[in-house]
Amino acid sequence: MARKVWLAVIFGGGLFFSLMALLVVGTYSAAVGLAGGGSGGAVRLAKGAVPDIYQPIVQKWGDLCPAINPALLAAQLYQESGWDPRAQSGAQAQGIAQFIPGTWATHGIDGNGDGRADVWDPQDAIPSAATYDCDLASYVKNVPGDNTDNMLAAYNAGAYAVIQSGGVPPYAETRNYVKTIRTLEKSFAAPVGTVQPSQQAAGAIYFAQQRIGTPYLWGGEGTAAQGGRFDCSGLTQAAYASVGITLPRVANDQWNAGAHPGRNEMLPGDLVFFANNLNDPRSIHHVGIYVGGGYMIDAPHTGAEIRFDPIDSPDFIGATRVTQAGAAALPAAAA
Repeated sequence: MARKVWLAVIFGGGLFFSLMALLVVGTYSAAVGLAGGGSGGAVRLAKGAVPDIYQPIVQKWGDLCPAINPALLAAQLYQESGWDPRAQSGAQAQGIAQFIPGTWATHGIDGNGDGRADVWDPQDAIPSAATYDCDLASYVKNVPGDNTDNMLAAYNAGAYAVIQSGGVPPYAETRNYVKTIRTLEKSFAAPVGTVQPSQQAAGAIYFAQQRIGTPYLWGGEGTAAQGGRFDCSGLTQAAYASVGITLPRVANDQWNAGAHPGRNEMLPGDLVFFANNLNDPRSIHHVGIYVGGGYMIDAPHTGAEIRFDPIDSPDFIGATRVTQAGAAALPAAAA
């Protein structure tokens, strides 16, 4: 009953539009005033950022040497395989860390102590990835520039190329790889300060609010042939496309399009996600656009219309503050 009253009030007399303007502008302004005050300390993984089966090992081995951290290691694994331990590329790269056989032969380790190094076993492959990163970092430790950037460049182009270039080589593929991993790193790290507000949030909200009352359509992307109807991730994808940001089509892929603010730090425009397992982002099944006050605009399910819904439910896993760079760094975007 309370929700029906609330909806009636905000729609009455055009109050919704003024409320939305105050909500977005006021909250955005407050966030701008607070932004920029991060603190140091060890990097921790954001809650739910890494599948729970891999979280302890990524956190442990991500601290193996100063050149890496758990969020950076997670970004590499996600970029390489999307957490698929059976992944295999056309170039014969294998497993969750995508080692080619020759590299595995020299850098694969027995991470779980069972007596053999198995490229298909994440308990071996993840420690091997961390060890390989640290070996590369040591190879290029005397090269000018950021050691982590140089390590990532060596991972992509080889240590010799980094040494010869005196830093990240001028190869488009290598520079893009370094930028991609450093950007994705932010989507796996627990924020240590205020997450910068999104410049595109108001536009994405405006797009979504214009679709309120539109019937839901499974697989809907808002095309004319579909009568302008959407499903949940189709709506969020289209909302951010309207402000020039390209998101993947599926909700659990949209999860890594930026940093993850805490519940009390969320701002209008953040994407909000719901999962069957709160420790596994691969189980995300729904997404909406936060509008403040504990509510989102979402396309809920077949038989419903795009509407306001509360976000505080048992399956709420968290939020993502979408950025242009974060969305562009996702493997789906790179592909």
